Amino acid sequence: MDVGIQGNFKFLEKHYSALPFEVVYAVDNDAYATKIYNDNFAHKCETKDVRDIVPSEVPDHDILLGGFPCQSFSISAQNPPRLGFKDDRGKLFFEMIKVLKEKKPRFFIGENVKGLLSANKGQAFPMIIKEFEKAGYHIHYKLLNASEFGVPQKRERVFIIGFRDFDDYFNFKFPQPNTLNCSKIVLKQVIDTQADKDEKWFFSQRAVDGMLRVREKMNKGRVQDLNQPCNTISSHLAKVSLNGTDPVLMVNERYRRFTPREASNIQSFPQSFKLDSVSENRQYRAIGNAVPPVLMWNVVNALVNSLNLQQQK
Repeated sequence: MDVGIQGNFKFLEKHYSALPFEVVYAVDNDAYATKIYNDNFAHKCETKDVRDIVPSEVPDHDILLGGFPCQSFSISAQNPPRLGFKDDRGKLFFEMIKVLKEKKPRFFIGENVKGLLSANKGQAFPMIIKEFEKAGYHIHYKLLNASEFGVPQKRERVFIIGFRDFDDYFNFKFPQPNTLNCSKIVLKQVIDTQADKDEKWFFSQRAVDGMLRVREKMNKGRVQDLNQPCNTISSHLAKVSLNGTDPVLMVNERYRRFTPREASNIQSFPQSFKLDSVSENRQYRAIGNAVPPVLMWNVVNALVNSLNLQQQK
């Protein structure tokens, strides 16, 4: 469910070995993201709302990957914390819980934005962890920055990993940046200089003039330093503006947006990854919503290493 475009990581470059998992079921409610997935992997993803999944019909599996929105956990006079679990977005969280309770996979991995840790003045996250524990799992969680794991992007995400077996839980350690023995990949390593020759990607003079009237908004790091990892990209890159929050480039004193392929590179997808069967707008959306595969590889590889260590004991 909501596996995204990860597979077993065979599609990554040679530096990242395939991991010993086979995808048996994948679902996403975005038909265009599903199209991209199916263009790249032999296993086919279904386009379906997770609320329509019948847990008993999900194939048996060892590990469940998923994500869920955190907006439903907002606190207000009209919406006490527990009501957040009852609205449509809160139900998406419980769909994952339902599958865990029914299928009882050995592990699960959940991924979410950094803001989940502080949502509802810090009250939402403990509720979520408690629900996972009630489903029968021991929980590890950690905030990871993709730029510290071979991704040319400063993207912070919370990873929640659940273990049904306490020994599995006890032996697991999150990957550490200092064990990678590699320097950070910076933006200039993944930028397509050919795009600098295409006016399509540059902002109009009218847009620049509008930005100049509120220049202070551009002093927050939105113009990217090519010698550093990129700021976090989002699914809004198709509509990026100079006064917005998404990163942009400065080329010969002119501002330009990232191409879909550059956005894909920034997210750590390989050049061989197929995108062109959907519109550029849909490419931006799917790429921006994805988990950087190299970051996820590091997390899953740490899980595999912990299992190997346990078997050696």
